[in-house]
Amino acid sequence: MTGAVTHVVVVGGGISGLAAAFRLRRLLGADARIMVVEQARTLGGKLRTVPLAGLPFDVGAEAFLVRRPEALALVRELGLSDELVHPGPAGACVRFDGRTAPLPPRTLLGVPAAPDGLEHLLSAAGLARVRAEPSLPMRWDGSDVAVGPLVSRRLGAEVASRLVDPLLGGVYAGRADTLGLRPTMPPLAAALDALAAAGQPPSLLAAAAAVLPASAGDGPLFGALRGGMSVLVDALVRAARAELRLGLPVRGLARTADGWRLEIGPAPAPEYLDADGVLLAVPPPALRRLLAPLHPVACAAAGGIGVASSVIVSLALPGVASAALPAASGVLVAAGEPLHTKAFTFSGVKWPHLQGGATVLRASLGRRGEDVGILQADDAELVRLVRADLASLTGITAPPVDAAVTRWGGGLPQYDVGHLDRVAAIEAGVASLPRLAVAGATLHGIGIPACIATADAAAHRLAAQLPAS
Repeated sequence: MTGAVTHVVVVGGGISGLAAAFRLRRLLGADARIMVVEQARTLGGKLRTVPLAGLPFDVGAEAFLVRRPEALALVRELGLSDELVHPGPAGACVRFDGRTAPLPPRTLLGVPAAPDGLEHLLSAAGLARVRAEPSLPMRWDGSDVAVGPLVSRRLGAEVASRLVDPLLGGVYAGRADTLGLRPTMPPLAAALDALAAAGQPPSLLAAAAAVLPASAGDGPLFGALRGGMSVLVDALVRAARAELRLGLPVRGLARTADGWRLEIGPAPAPEYLDADGVLLAVPPPALRRLLAPLHPVACAAAGGIGVASSVIVSLALPGVASAALPAASGVLVAAGEPLHTKAFTFSGVKWPHLQGGATVLRASLGRRGEDVGILQADDAELVRLVRADLASLTGITAPPVDAAVTRWGGGLPQYDVGHLDRVAAIEAGVASLPRLAVAGATLHGIGIPACIATADAAAHRLAAQLPAS
């Protein structure tokens, strides 16, 4: 032990690190010394709220799934239930071949549960392909496969390019051709497993139908916070009561006789911290670097997880512009369209609590393989590109009354084929190192609930190995 008081260092101050620090406080008690070391000078990671035309506006993750329990439970545990809001009834659209059409109501990341509702999206031949899918023989051995080729083989190239790729691109900033089915759509893979185990013909339509509810009457799908996601960040910081060390990279991690030593700060003048336990909640490149001298197999697995970058351009337009917006929560853009933007969220339509003043919206740019140029463009150029795309989609040319540009460099782990094997190698390697734990979007999902789930699990594992203060 490093002293009479248990000392834990959490590396990473995003939602995963802060949720882990909060849970460690609950598990270790008021006397434990909990420290959060974050390379950036702000906390929250991909949760960031900025003022936009006087409104608190999220420029990172804007919502969380409420049908997963973790985020909703944490909001309630922190006493934030009165801040909880839900989107309005408007659905999303997709842009392809120069036209915009509503997304069908029952799809799992673009994989439909039935041909119904696809008539306005597919050609006659494409629709016939979908209808024939359950009768096509399918070899399913449970291995992970790339989503795009599987969907193209089973449901046709139109479903892959017009539905699945835009949706996966919106979530991961990645490509359906490389993203794995098991890590990105685990319920669909599990439904295919169940069909095969029951001796029934595997089918993507049947698997999606087994996963998706028969109707939309099961309550809202997403939740957000009225004051923005920074409300959650601030509440976690208060409840965790952790020492905060911001603007300091963690350069090294080494075992000591009874714990860990961390090297933090600038290379010419490093600082060393001794801790009883360490929890890593960092992106794949940082995880690879920290594991390199400790566990080569886990290091290699972390190095095999790529990252993609994106940019969010947020605009506040004159209130009269709302009349020209489609009656939709947003528009996803297929990869082949002559637009720079991959998705628009019409925030003032989607979220009723943002209505009544300026017309606010956000645009997302950057797909894997195309993200470097986007990141290097200056703010004025990015705003110009987004305004041109908005004019093409809606006819709106009004200049914004406010704007914000937010770059997320390397912000999205890529769940390529074999991701679960890489994660298993990371977790096994870390588990072999006493008093070390790992959490975050690198592992089992990039959404807020998934990050909270890994943080809770890591905090419990670490706390079980530590002495009480």
